Amino acid sequence: MYTPSYFEETRVGVLHDLIERHSLGVLVTHGGGGLDANHLPFDLQRDGGPLGVLHCHVARVNPVWRELSDGDEVLVVFRAGEAYISPNWYPSKHERHKQVPTWNYIVAHAHGKVTIRDNAEYIRGVVERLTCRHEASQAIPWSMSDSSESFINTLLQGIVGIEIQVTRLIGKSKLSQNKEVRDILGAGEALQALGEQHISAAMLDHARTMGEPGTT
Repeated sequence: MYTPSYFEETRVGVLHDLIERHSLGVLVTHGGGGLDANHLPFDLQRDGGPLGVLHCHVARVNPVWRELSDGDEVLVVFRAGEAYISPNWYPSKHERHKQVPTWNYIVAHAHGKVTIRDNAEYIRGVVERLTCRHEASQAIPWSMSDSSESFINTLLQGIVGIEIQVTRLIGKSKLSQNKEVRDILGAGEALQALGEQHISAAMLDHARTMGEPGTT
């Protein structure tokens, strides 16, 4: 991923937060069948290594796990938000007419080495952790014990676990940091008025740390 220094996010804790809040990642692999991409929910264990360990599961009928070998390199892409930016939202555009459209976004790329985990204990653990995390906000959280043990066991037999030791973590927050503060504020406020909250909030927060409107 091309990452100019002013868009680069290197703080591991910030990137881990992004992964946990936006845990549906795109697993990109290059196995025997060529390039493949699977959209999967991931469980992050921050203390599993210097950059953490990712855990997920796939359907047993999904060929991706058979096309991978332990130690193969993979990429997982996590996206926190995105928004189109119109040049009309930049105050400087109306003075100098030297702005063009762009797209802002916040992403994390986790590179790592894969291990196929086809055992019941591992798979159950991944499912339990994912369930606990994503059901926590429900008024009455669902748990695996809500269903019979035989039913759950049958379903678990139909999936395979994948573990990824993260070896490189790259973050990019493209929030118009290469623009004047007043332009970042103008675009952020325009997005906010349109109801886009995530990127607008990030842009406005960043602009307010940079200085007064009209400065660079």
